Amino acid sequence: MANHKSAIKRNRQNEKRNERNKIRRSKSKHLIKNVLLAIEDKNTEDAQNSLKKALTIISKNAAKGIMHKRAASRKISGLAKKVHLLSASA
Repeated sequence: MANHKSAIKRNRQNEKRNERNKIRRSKSKHLIKNVLLAIEDKNTEDAQNSLKKALTIISKNAAKGIMHKRAASRKISGLAKKVHLLSASA
């Protein structure tokens, strides 16, 4: 338990940031799922549009430190590869 005024404030700030980051993490997971569902349905156009949205959000999350930059890069690369394979086969 925090005893100092500054430590109490720091705890409040951390709680707010944690809530904000939780929302952003779940949004990126939702967008990744949309891309994967579009790939599963073999909908090339929808997959490319979903990928574009997902890439921006994942990149922003990595820049803000919500997710590690290498983890973000790995997710972006994997999604892009799957969408590329789908568009190449169509």
